Amino acid sequence: MSPEPSSPSGEGRSLDFIRERVRADNASGAYAGRVQTRFPPEPNGFLHIGHAKAVCLNFEVAAETGGTCRLRFDDTNPAGEDAAYAEAIADDIAWLGFEPDGAAVYASDYFEQLYEWAEHLVRQGLAYVDEQGAETISANRGDFSTPGTDSPWRDRSVAENLGLLRDMRVGRFDDGAKVLRARIDMAHPNMLMRDPVMYRIRHTAHFRTGDAWCIYPTYDWAHGQSDAIEGVTHSLCSLEFDAHRQLYDWYLEHLPLPGDRPRQYEFARLNLTHTVTSKRKLSALVDGALVNGWDDPRLPTLRGLRRRGYPPEAIRQFCAHIGVARVNGVHEIELLESFVRTHLNRTAQRRMAVLRPLEVVIDNWPDGRIELRRAPNNPEDPGEGEREVPFSGRLWIERDDFMLDPPRKFYRLAPGREVRLRAGYFLRCDYAETDLDGEVTRLRCTYDPDTDGGQAPDGRKVRATIHWVSADHAVDAAVALYDRLFTDPVPGADGRDPLESYNPASRELIAGAKLEPELKKTAPGEVVQFERLGYFAHDPGTPMLFHRTVGLRDEWANIQKRRQQSS
Repeated sequence: MSPEPSSPSGEGRSLDFIRERVRADNASGAYAGRVQTRFPPEPNGFLHIGHAKAVCLNFEVAAETGGTCRLRFDDTNPAGEDAAYAEAIADDIAWLGFEPDGAAVYASDYFEQLYEWAEHLVRQGLAYVDEQGAETISANRGDFSTPGTDSPWRDRSVAENLGLLRDMRVGRFDDGAKVLRARIDMAHPNMLMRDPVMYRIRHTAHFRTGDAWCIYPTYDWAHGQSDAIEGVTHSLCSLEFDAHRQLYDWYLEHLPLPGDRPRQYEFARLNLTHTVTSKRKLSALVDGALVNGWDDPRLPTLRGLRRRGYPPEAIRQFCAHIGVARVNGVHEIELLESFVRTHLNRTAQRRMAVLRPLEVVIDNWPDGRIELRRAPNNPEDPGEGEREVPFSGRLWIERDDFMLDPPRKFYRLAPGREVRLRAGYFLRCDYAETDLDGEVTRLRCTYDPDTDGGQAPDGRKVRATIHWVSADHAVDAAVALYDRLFTDPVPGADGRDPLESYNPASRELIAGAKLEPELKKTAPGEVVQFERLGYFAHDPGTPMLFHRTVGLRDEWANIQKRRQQSS
C-alpha cells in the first residue's frame, strides 16, 4: 500500500531529536521560550530535494512552537552568486508552501559587523594575517595523525596584524596574497580548528555590494555570527556540518555578542536512490548537455520536480514521513513517488490519451454520427462531476493494446477478440490491415450497440477495458516519458564517478500522441491522469507538451512486498 500522508503541521507526529531539543529548551526557559530558525542557502544555484527537507524542518519546527523562520542567503562568495538564484530560491520556498518571517536577509548585510568582530579577534591575539598561499596552508595543516605546522606569520604583533588587515580591506594586495586566520590550535584533533581562514582577498564584484569589498568572509566565519546577529536560537544544519560545530561555538565564545548564543544541531541529509544532489555533479549534467537545463524534469532540483508535476504537498508529506535522523541513509525514490501518486490520485482529473496510436475503423458505425460519451473526471471524488468525450466511427487506440498473435494472458484486442471501450461499447476486431512489411496499419472492427453502458444484455463478459480517442476530434501533442537518470541505485557508491551510470535513455519524447479534446483546456503546470498510462503534467512553457510525473503502478508497495517475502 502507498504510505498515508503525514500532517505537514506536525500534529500527531512523534517527536524527533531536534523537536525534543527545542521543546526541552522551551521547558527550561532557554531563550525566554523563544524559537527562531533560519534557512541559509548560497545563491549560486537552485534548490534540490535535499534542500526541501531542510526547508520543511526549519519552517515547521518554528511554526510548531510559535516561533519564526527567516530566509538568509549565505552570499559570502561572489563568484557564481547572482540575484536570479536568490529570486528562484525564494520562489521555490513559496511553492513548497512556506513564508519566511519578514523580508529575506543576506550575510552581506552583516559584512561591516563581521569585519569589526574580526578586528576584535585580532586585538585579542586570536587572529592573524598569514602570507602563505592556499596550497601551503593546506599542506601545513597536517592530517588526522600528524599535527599541523605553525605559520611563520602566526606570532605577528597585534599592531602589525591590524595594519595588514586594514590594508587587505582597502585593496592593497592581490588575490591570494594574504588571508586572515583564526589563531586556535594547529595540533587540534578537529582539522577545522587548525587556524581556519576567516577572510580571503577576492577582487570580484558582489551582486549586492558591488566593489565595496575586496575581502570576503568564509562560510564558517560568517555563519554563526549571522545567526547571532539575527537572534537565531536553533541553527539546524545537515550532518556534514557536524565537524564545524566546534568552530561555530569557538567564534561565538570569543565575540561580544549582542544577545544569546545560538546552538547548532545537525540532522541526516536526504539522499535518494538513482539520484545525485551534489551541486558539482548536477552542474556537470547541465553543462555537459546531458539534461536540458536546471529545470529538466529528470533532475532532483525543485525546479525540475515542479516542471515534472510533483505536488509540493507530496514533497512535504514525504519529508515528514522519513523523519529526522542522526545518521545519513538512502531512501528509495519509489517511496517519494508513492507520495506523489497518492496525492495525485485524489486530485488529478482523468483524461484519455493515446501515446502510440493505431487506427481503428468501426465498419458498422453510422456514417457521420458523433456521440458524446460521459466519463467521470475523478472517480475518487464524485463532486468533480463528468465530462463529455466525443466518440465516432474512427478511433485511435494504443498500439500495445493489439496483437496479431497474442500469447496466453493477453486479454486485449486481437483478431476475433472483443474488449470494452472505456465509457463506450464492446468492440470486436474483425481483421487487421498490414503494410508490405507486415506492420499493422489499421484495424477493422465492429461495435455492439446493445452494450451502451459497458454491459452486454446476453451476459457475455470481456477480459479487458481499453482507452481510446476519437480520430476526428483528437488533439496532437508531444509527451515526454522518463526513466531513472542513473542506472545505479546509489551512483558513485563503488568509488566511480556517478556520471558513469548516467542513463542516456532516461528520456523518450513521443511527438505524435493523440489526446481527447478536453485536454486543450489543461492549464500550464496542471497534472492530469492519462487513463491507464499514468500522471502527466502540462509543461508550463510549451503548449501541448506533457511530462510523465509518475506511472500508475505502485512500485513502493512491490518493494515492501518483496522485503516481507524475503524476511
